[in-house]
Parts: sequence; structure tokens; C-alpha cells
Amino acid sequence: MFSEEEAKLEDLGDGKSITMEDTPAFDADAYRETALRTDGNTASFQRTRGDQQNQEKHREARNVQADGGGVDISPLPDNMTRVVEDSQKYYIWESFGPTERKTEYLWVDLNNLHKSQVRIHGILSNTHRQAARVALSFDFPFYGHNVRQIIVATGGFLFMGEITHRMLTATQYVAPLMANFDPSFSKNSTVRYMDNGTLFVVQWDMVRLKDRENEGAFTFQAALHSNGTIIFNYREIPVPVEKINSTEHPVKVGLSDAFMAFLPASQLSDSKQRTIYEYHRVEIDTTKIVSGSAFEFTPLPTCLQHTSCELCFTSNLTSDCGWCNTLQRCSDGIDRHRQEWLDYNCPEESKGKCEDYNPVLPEATMSSFNNLSLELTPSLADLEEHSVTRVKALLSLDCRDHNATLKSDRMWMILAWFLKGLLECIKNAVCAPHKPCCKMKVALLF
Repeated sequence: MFSEEEAKLEDLGDGKSITMEDTPAFDADAYRETALRTDGNTASFQRTRGDQQNQEKHREARNVQADGGGVDISPLPDNMTRVVEDSQKYYIWESFGPTERKTEYLWVDLNNLHKSQVRIHGILSNTHRQAARVALSFDFPFYGHNVRQIIVATGGFLFMGEITHRMLTATQYVAPLMANFDPSFSKNSTVRYMDNGTLFVVQWDMVRLKDRENEGAFTFQAALHSNGTIIFNYREIPVPVEKINSTEHPVKVGLSDAFMAFLPASQLSDSKQRTIYEYHRVEIDTTKIVSGSAFEFTPLPTCLQHTSCELCFTSNLTSDCGWCNTLQRCSDGIDRHRQEWLDYNCPEESKGKCEDYNPVLPEATMSSFNNLSLELTPSLADLEEHSVTRVKALLSLDCRDHNATLKSDRMWMILAWFLKGLLECIKNAVCAPHKPCCKMKVALLF
């Protein structure tokens, strides 16, 4: 459980850091029940022993009773566990050992780049349990959502969420090696990053574990490609990941995402509690993390990428998608926009068909409509004949009556003559300033 103070959200501006000194020790098993493990074969998935032992734990929400702006971290309700049981839904991954060629190919050597291309983060390189916001130069697709800002933490992970809080390690992360690293221990320890417009790389360079500094320095990196591919590279891993203590800081390797929902804080109150539900996690086999290894995560198509009703329902790349015409969005209802999906009644609206939103009139109806339009619209010839008749009638007026209505009839004549000329222009072509007839009529009008 988390205290009310630890659950408060922080509104941070660009470039500001987040302190996590007050972050409590996390129970690593609290989230293990949603983890999945695979050997890279997309057809095989195996739940961990911790999953089996804690099968019932995910049914209990780990709530924080914080009034007015608190945030809970909870597993999914029972009726949503189907999502976290399907790792193939969002990513597939593959591991590469030290002797494989692709391992060296995937490593991004920041030392070979010009100094102007690589930035050493001064705050993160000299502090413990700190995080800082970094803006990307491109939209990075993460679980189908475009992310433009991330938070880099000293603890070996990236926070990908939109709302910052003190429980950054809980979910919505890209974690090559989340652990209790302390870059402030040595001047040689740095947190560096680069962004070339299509690739963003963060490297935790020669960082050591807090209170276990004599066991050696870790060097590893996370690379985010603009196409959504994620790479974990490990250059130096002096201690097996399974032996890293998680008492003071969670130890995680993999990906995670969540959505935020607004739930009633209590039955007697109208206030709503912000609750974060982790809907999916990818956890890799940590025994494969050794010096010189690498992991590649390839994103799979999601419902969110479809921009039309037709693609949403007919695409063979995705399944269980529904179209919400009100939001103009394709979704399966389990993503970061879930609250909005519910607020606009999209679960019901998505049960419809595309024809319901773009009805096509029968051919007979269209024919009747066209005929009716023609009957109701007078032809240009009729308008012209009416105008000429009106002019002739004015010219045949008796002189005695003419003196009484001179002013009114003169206006009618001008308008009728102008209308006749204008109709001639419309019949011949679109009236443009270079047409002589239009120039003449406009001049007479003014």
C-alpha cells in the first residue's frame, strides 16, 4: 500500500527533475501475476512460477485512499484479465547472445558520435533516485499511442506515461534494467542520450548498485526507433540480474502500459479517484541478460492505427476492433483512451456497422429526389422570359399613370435588365471580371 503523500501527482514543466527519495519499497510480486515470458517464438507463452503462486493476487486492487487528486495502482478487474494474458497482442521479442553478429549491430556506440550529438545529463549523472523529462524529436509509437515526451530515471528505465507521479516504477515503462542504481557514487558514472530524428538512445554508463558498489559497474542502453521498435543492449553486466536485491527498489526488465480511469472515491462522496490499471506487461527472461547480449522488441499492429471505419472492421492485421463514430476512433476499448471510450458510450456504438454511420440512399429514392429538385428549380429560360415580360409591361403604361409611378418603375426596369444580362452570363460561362457583359451590368448597377 502507498501513503497519501506518496500518491500525490506532480505537475512538472519541461526540463524539471522528479525526486523519488520518498518512494516506498515496492513489493515486486504485486505485479508479477500479469507478467509473461517467451523465448521469442510467437506461438509459445509460459507463465512464471510467481504467476501460478500469486494467481489470486491480481484480483485484489492495491488502492490508495487519497482524497482529491490521488492515484491508485491496480491490476485489471476480473473481466479484463484476458488482455494481460496475451503478450502477442502488442509486441514480439527476440534475444541475441554475445556471439551473435546482430548483437554488435544493435549496439549504438555513443563514443563514435560527435560530442554535439550526445548529451550527458548533469542532474541524472550526479544524483540518486532522480528522473528528468526529455522531449523527443519524433513521435514514438508505444502500445499504439504516439509518445513525444518521456522521463529518464537513474534507476535504469524510461517512464512513458502522460501523468507523472511518485510511483513511476509501477507501470508504463520501458525498462532495460530497472534497479537501485546510484550514478552519484562515481564521477565515471553517467546517464547519456542522443536523438537523431529517427532514433533515441539512453545509456546508463558505468553505474553501480546502491550499497553494492564494489560488485562492479553496469553499462547498458535502451534505443527507441521511430517505427516503434525497442532495443535493449547490455555491454557490461557484472552481477546476474536474478541476484539483484529488490527490497529498496523494484527490479524489472521489459515493457508495460496502463490506462487511467476515474472511479468514485467512496459511496458517500461525489468525488472521483484516479486509478491506474496496468493492462499489459512484457517481461523477458532475465537469465539471458549477460554482458554482450541484446533484446529486440517488434511492435504489432493495433486497432488505434486504423483511421476509418472500413479499415477498423475489415483489416486482417488486428482483431476485436470496434469503431466509435463519435470519437472517429478505432479501438478494442483497452488502451490509454479507455475513460474517454466509456464516457462517449463507445462500447455500444462500436457494435454497429459502417453503413449505420454513412447510410447509402436506395437508387429509386435518389432518382425521385433528383426529379423533385428539377421540378422545384425554375429554368434560366423561364426567368429570362419573366423579366422581359415585366419590362414590356412597364413600357406600355399610360403616360398619366407613368408620372405617378415613375420612380418605382424605373427601379424595376433597371433590376429586370440587369437580371436578364446576368442570366446570359451564367448561361454562357461562370461570370468573371474579364467578361464584357458582366463589366457592363456591374457598371450600370453602381
